[in-house]
Amino acid sequence: MSASRSSLSRSEIISGLVELLGASVVDTDEQNLREASVDRFKKYTAVHGIFDGPIPAAIVNARSTADVAAVLAFANENLVNVVPRTGRTATEGGLETTVDDTIVLDGSHMNEIIDIDVENMMVTAQCGVPLQVLEDTLREKGFTTGHSPQSKPIAQMGGLVATRSIGQFSTLYGGIEDMVVGLEAVFPGGQISRIKNVPRRAAGPDIRHIVIGNEGALCFITEVTVKIFRYQPQNNRFLGYLVDSLPTGTDALRQIIADGYRPSVARAYSEEDAAQHFAHFAKGRAVVVLVAEGPAGVADATADGIERILADVPHEKVDPAHIERWFDNLNWGQDKIDAEKAQMLADAHLGYTTEVSINWSGVKELFESVIARVRTEFPRAADLTMLGAHSSHSYQTGTNLYFVYDYDIKVEPRDEITEYHVPINAIVVEEALRLGGSMVHHHGIGKYRTPWTLEEHGSAYPLLRGLKEAFDPRGVMNHGTIFPAE
Repeated sequence: MSASRSSLSRSEIISGLVELLGASVVDTDEQNLREASVDRFKKYTAVHGIFDGPIPAAIVNARSTADVAAVLAFANENLVNVVPRTGRTATEGGLETTVDDTIVLDGSHMNEIIDIDVENMMVTAQCGVPLQVLEDTLREKGFTTGHSPQSKPIAQMGGLVATRSIGQFSTLYGGIEDMVVGLEAVFPGGQISRIKNVPRRAAGPDIRHIVIGNEGALCFITEVTVKIFRYQPQNNRFLGYLVDSLPTGTDALRQIIADGYRPSVARAYSEEDAAQHFAHFAKGRAVVVLVAEGPAGVADATADGIERILADVPHEKVDPAHIERWFDNLNWGQDKIDAEKAQMLADAHLGYTTEVSINWSGVKELFESVIARVRTEFPRAADLTMLGAHSSHSYQTGTNLYFVYDYDIKVEPRDEITEYHVPINAIVVEEALRLGGSMVHHHGIGKYRTPWTLEEHGSAYPLLRGLKEAFDPRGVMNHGTIFPAE
């Protein structure tokens, strides 16, 4: 889809926003604008102070749904591109500004927990509420959202819903799409739409899914309501096993899920990936990690069922205390981001990931074909210091594979993405699609997987394209995200 071109100058866009909302919410600081032009997809160039893309005209720190509606009406009328954001933990270029004089519309200041409804087991929060804050508040009352991505310390609710996020407890609680009850969103032109909170309905297609996962390409999410669950950590059962390979581990996961057990955490790591997480006990083997939780009887029955299934798989048991300690330190916040930046500058070394999904029957071939192609076809394979994968989210029909690759950077900072991440990412995506899987499991399309959007959806692509034509006909929402840019 081609970008709409505004007739307004940069200064006219800024003055128009100031007139709408006041100068206090319109940020034009040069360094803030530069940093707002990228997301973590370009973390290596950004840490070196390189910002080659179009720099936005302004960041608008919205304070209310009315502010969001006013900005989107202004943008739609004047054909100004808008990039919505909240917690800024995106990894696929979805927050990158690819159009001159974009408005970055930030909802982080909309951070009120509106209602905790314990009778109906749901909580309503504005888009800028950090997930960690929401979780801490709920846990004090004995509840949890069940959502725990690694970005939990800094991710915010609007972005989690917009990117179709998933968390570490997904095998039990599901992804964010399974948790959302209702929501409020603002569409181009300023139209405010509220999808009411009901347990289920059969009143036509599920319109929540027009909004969930839209990545800011259709609308701006201002408020969400999600389910809550009893928080019972005292019943958690931690299990770990050393097995001979990732395919052996994922087959054990398949049996666990197919037999009807729902551990909250179900992961399998290849030998290479396990070595970086579990060096103190992995012994060069693949690792399977599981957590059973819930009411004591359910947790115990789940753990017992897992033990029976693994009894038929050659393995060595891991001390549960190792698994519990690892899990307690899995999430990353600003402190880990800052440490990562320091390491990148000091060592010219980087770790990256590409995650996809696949049916159970294709797991082994996908894993082996990607590893073989990267080892033999990637021109800079000699610079790799680690190449592996893990499965972290499983379903009745299949799982995801999260390919992980670390490398020493032997090129100029500006060339890191094209020389390393882009070609490896392409191999992973190509192999997933070849085997009938999806090109992305939970990180979103962003702007850097759009070359495969048509292949991903095939004959269903007109349905996706129709959403853009219907809800953003003037093309002002997050140009180049999800929909291939012409």
